[in-house]
Amino acid sequence: MYNLTVLSAKGRRELQVALPEKINPHVLYEVVRWQLASRRRGTASTKTRGEVAFTGKKPYSQKHTGRARHGDAGAPIFVGGGTVFGPKPRDYSYTLPKKVRRLGLSMALADRAKEGRLFIVEAFEGVNGKTKEFVAWLKANGLEGSSVLLVTADEKVARAARNLPEVRVLAPAGLNVYDILRQETLLLDLAAWEAVQSRLFAPNASGGEA
Repeated sequence: MYNLTVLSAKGRRELQVALPEKINPHVLYEVVRWQLASRRRGTASTKTRGEVAFTGKKPYSQKHTGRARHGDAGAPIFVGGGTVFGPKPRDYSYTLPKKVRRLGLSMALADRAKEGRLFIVEAFEGVNGKTKEFVAWLKANGLEGSSVLLVTADEKVARAARNLPEVRVLAPAGLNVYDILRQETLLLDLAAWEAVQSRLFAPNASGGEA
């Protein structure tokens, strides 16, 4: 069990939540590796000797020149020739069990909770879509100066925070292990926290992009 800090207009209070006591770095590694592989575009491509724009004419006689034998100028040995075993477009994604993805997400949340960097926000008081309002809210709650992952479905709060370089904004459905581990502080509003709870503990919950 972990004690999470709930931020509200009335001050701070504690909330007990069930998250994994033991954090397995290898599980986090596997989930992050799977995420990054799925995001790869896989569009890198090189031309083979059959695809480069060179004539296929034999450059010189086969014999009696004192030089090595060559068939055409598109051979890999020549400058501008084709590439041998170069990259071709491919799909880097692979499957990872939903059970592992959910476990990775819960461990990432536990890691932030263990460090005291996971906060649940009842309401962003005074934030109505202006960046300066969100900056003031961070300062009032002692969260300025650190990189923040903000998870909210409130469009006004998201609009107020998204211009700040140290803040990354995600919708509740987009919460994932990679972004949690990249940012120092994790902020979730109540709606986002409820969505995460249902995602982690519902019997048939979808794994999403953990």
